[in-house]
This record gives sequence, structure tokens and C-alpha cells, in this order.
Amino acid sequence: MAAEARRGPYICGLDAAMDVVSGKWKSLILWELHHHGVRRFGELRRGLPGVSEKMLIQHLREMAEDGLVHREVYREVPPRVEYSLTEHGTSLNEALRALGAWGTARRQRLAAETPLNQVAG
Repeated sequence: MAAEARRGPYICGLDAAMDVVSGKWKSLILWELHHHGVRRFGELRRGLPGVSEKMLIQHLREMAEDGLVHREVYREVPPRVEYSLTEHGTSLNEALRALGAWGTARRQRLAAETPLNQVAG
């Protein structure tokens, strides 16, 4: 299923991009796969503390449908499934790099504005 089929026609490029990375976990899945390469489901789950199994399954399925993630199933006993970034996923990760830098600067600014008594508490 294509992304537009999920949501309808896009009004601009940013709309189309945000549809693909919507939600907290998709951009973090991209980051995890970029920094650690091929990962199995359990490795992804451990690398993303707080993500539920259901949410990770859903996001990986959507990301595979959108062409961001490749899902490789090995016919072994027990079955092994590995996830990796596609070229399309890698290019999206590169596009998100500037947003990550903005977020890092924001975290630093907020930390500098936080009174010391709130940090220790």
C-alpha cells in the first residue's frame, strides 16, 4: 500500500515527508538502523527503550511498505528476520540530520535554562 493510499493526496513535500515519519518511533528506528546496520527485531526493541512490540511491528510494516526498510526473512529453524535501511530510508535519514541537529541545540538550550534545583530533583 502506498503512503498516499493511506492518507490521501499531499498538499506539499513536507506533508508527504511527515506522513512517512509520523509518530515518535519511525525516526528513531531510522536512526537505530543507520547507526547499527542490520538488526533483528529483538535488537531493535532493545535499542529503542519504551517501544511496545505492537508499535514496533506496526511501524516496521509501514516503513517496509513505504520502501524505507528492507525486511529479510531467512528460512531457518528458528526463523530469522533482519531489518535494514533501503537507499530510500538512508536518504530520508540524511534529510532528518538537520532536524536532529536542531533538536540537539534545543536540548542544550533547555538544559541551560533549567535552574539547578530542578535538575537535581
